[in-house]
Amino acid sequence: MLETTTVTRRTVAQVLIVLALAGGAWAFLAAFAVRHGSFDLKVYYGAVNYWLHGQGEVYDYLKPFSKYGFTYPPFAALTMAPMAVLPWWAVNALSIAGTVVVTLVVLDWFLRPLVDRYGWPRWFAVAVAACLVSVFEPLRETVSFGQVNMLLLFLVLADFRYLIGRGSRWGGVAIGLATAVKLTPGIFVLYLLLTRRYRAALTAIGTSAAATVLAMLIAPDSSREFWTDALWDTDRVGTLSFISNQSLEGLVARLDPTHPSTPLWAVVVLVTLGFWAWRVRRAVRRGDDLAGVALTGVAACLVSPVTWIHHLVWLLPALLLLFAHGLLAGGRRRWGWLALGTGLYALLSSRLVWGYAGHYTGIGLPLSNAYALAAVILLLVVPTGSRQEADVPHDGQFDDRSVGAPDRVPGPGAVGGEAGPLVEPARLGVVGEHP
Repeated sequence: MLETTTVTRRTVAQVLIVLALAGGAWAFLAAFAVRHGSFDLKVYYGAVNYWLHGQGEVYDYLKPFSKYGFTYPPFAALTMAPMAVLPWWAVNALSIAGTVVVTLVVLDWFLRPLVDRYGWPRWFAVAVAACLVSVFEPLRETVSFGQVNMLLLFLVLADFRYLIGRGSRWGGVAIGLATAVKLTPGIFVLYLLLTRRYRAALTAIGTSAAATVLAMLIAPDSSREFWTDALWDTDRVGTLSFISNQSLEGLVARLDPTHPSTPLWAVVVLVTLGFWAWRVRRAVRRGDDLAGVALTGVAACLVSPVTWIHHLVWLLPALLLLFAHGLLAGGRRRWGWLALGTGLYALLSSRLVWGYAGHYTGIGLPLSNAYALAAVILLLVVPTGSRQEADVPHDGQFDDRSVGAPDRVPGPGAVGGEAGPLVEPARLGVVGEHP
């Protein structure tokens, strides 16, 4: 009876904590969040209906009273074809619900090691994390614009978790589909090549190519317009120096908005890709595929010509790794990782850059590029699975138990940062063909 009472009290306390965090998140969103009224989703909805109801090609459509039209590859338009038969309210509700669901799933994957270590109820850990990420600006912008970013991130992580992570012959399919919908996930094909998972890389390339050819066969005119014109027309997506573009190209463009330097941008991108490749190889040699994938998401945000703030949800795995590394570590390092993660999270939830739109000199230069600089910091410091960098073992492999679950656990004596003997449980998953 006493044990039941204790459990009940603990559950009540956890519910109260979640309710308090949810109330705080709601108050923050009510006071500071900008409401975009599903603007981007309305562009998709209007373009798909315009196209499939015979009014013209999908890339000819412009949202009324704006200059914005459909910017994704033709295969993306095919995946959105159900919008032509669904009412707007249903499309909007499905978009929001889909983003919420995949976000909760991703959080659950990343939190499993913490749940196992500390014995937290899964619902409680996920609910606390969900309240916190709801105010993360890239995620709230994704929901408010009706964007597809979290869905694509989910596809990529699911591929590593359920297909590539299990050595499936279908590994790479989800990455290929995500790349056919939007070009940004294509960097994960480079990651597969870099880590010598050639079969998965070829599968991803083949899947993306097959989806693109399918779109060409179904919509040849739209495909021709996209690949020969719309893809190269940067005016379709907005001005590169616009404050929301927190990529390296946006940063370079803000150095001289009237004459941005393409050679400088190319050099910076090449240096970034070289450093990313070095860090990825180092992480995978240490058996930390999760850190490699997180670093690749960060690199995608930096090297893409256009990275609107809502695209920065690709930073979420890296941020979650920082917090997980801090909570699983011991000693002083714990507080260092947690402080860094909290600072970057607060910055990326703050709308700071918007206060410096058009002010790109003096203090305005670093502050207008604060989110891009946050991504650079993540690329530099995201921890990888090493006993030298943390006080706990961390495998970081994607398997059927959890994302980032350690395959080694501390033995007796590994408490409070003291290195004790290690126990090697049976490996539950394989991460592919890298050495």
